[in-house]
Amino acid sequence: MQTRLPEEFTATPTGAEADRILRNCVHCGFCNATCPTYQLLGDELDGPRGRIYLIKRMLEDGAAGTDTQRHLDRCLTCRACETTCPSGVEYGRLLDIGRARVEATVDRPRGERLLRRLLCAVLPYPGRIRAALAASRWFGALLPTALARAMPARVPGRVASDWPAARHARRVLILEGCIQSVTHAHINAAAARLLDRRGLSLIRIPDSACCGAVSHHLAQDAQTRGFLRRNIDAWWPEVERGVEAIVTSSSACSSMVKDYGHLLRDDPEYADKARRISELAGDITGVIARLGLEPRRPAGALRRIAFHAPCSLQHGLRAHTVVEELLRGAGFELTPVADAHLCCGAAGTYSILQAGLSEQLLANKLAALEAATPEIVASANIGCLIRLQGGTRTPVRHWVELIEEAYR
Repeated sequence: MQTRLPEEFTATPTGAEADRILRNCVHCGFCNATCPTYQLLGDELDGPRGRIYLIKRMLEDGAAGTDTQRHLDRCLTCRACETTCPSGVEYGRLLDIGRARVEATVDRPRGERLLRRLLCAVLPYPGRIRAALAASRWFGALLPTALARAMPARVPGRVASDWPAARHARRVLILEGCIQSVTHAHINAAAARLLDRRGLSLIRIPDSACCGAVSHHLAQDAQTRGFLRRNIDAWWPEVERGVEAIVTSSSACSSMVKDYGHLLRDDPEYADKARRISELAGDITGVIARLGLEPRRPAGALRRIAFHAPCSLQHGLRAHTVVEELLRGAGFELTPVADAHLCCGAAGTYSILQAGLSEQLLANKLAALEAATPEIVASANIGCLIRLQGGTRTPVRHWVELIEEAYR
């Protein structure tokens, strides 16, 4: 793709990155074939290729308005297009650049601005999430429908008291997550018990914060950088002591932490530390896969599971089929899922900000997951778990819980 970006822009790290990404695009359109919003809407501007053209034009001549804003807002940031692209176009990073420019130059209606500020003020903070959940139980009928449906119920299960004491020389750090630490704390506790039995201690760091994904995808750069720096400061003593990895059990958070080095590459104080954090970062999937769990078969009938692979696991971390192989090895039967590459519609705050499209994606995903009547739906990301459970009576669980129970 030929570009005419202003020289003063391409002289900056952001401008040089945007120019490089744009020039890698060869207009082939393969990306549209796997784009969830293009499949729903059939509009070229609601597919990756069209959005790339919108971003290119905006960066070249400043042509950005509410149309550009709307089409970029509709993107799920699922990055299925990156998996499909034969030219290696880093669409997700280009989208971040485009959204930041739109947010800085195009006004939003007052209601949208307030909602986005509210999401950034609540979702990254577990204490505020607890308060919001408590308020929703009393005043849920007064909430907008999309916001009410996004509020998760507390899920009974094993809690932090089941977390084994750190007793092994081999140590792995885990970021507990914002919503997950409030509603699904038993997931990380299950991971800690599984690793403990295999000679690894899973370590929680109390001073850590949100991974930064919510504020990052809403183009709130200052808040994002604040979370990144706080986490690096909290984790660094363990990094210096030789921790093996930094993980989360929510693949969206894992993908975000993996990107710390890139996001702070221009920070003179944190760039080197952030690069090291990215080298250590990953999903709990990789750590468990390296345990070498022996294949086993249960004494009774196989339990049938439909696995929803989150976009962040498939397209962000490129951990294809790893969880499926672990579940099969643990003795579960995996049912077929059509169009497994497509998003469930959770996508961070997307289910609130783009409720109509999210509902269509959720309905399609649940139809595919439940087509073979599984006993359980499993996933690997807290947003997907909450979103899926809100639309089905089939139990939705994290795959780590199932693995821990199988090898208990």
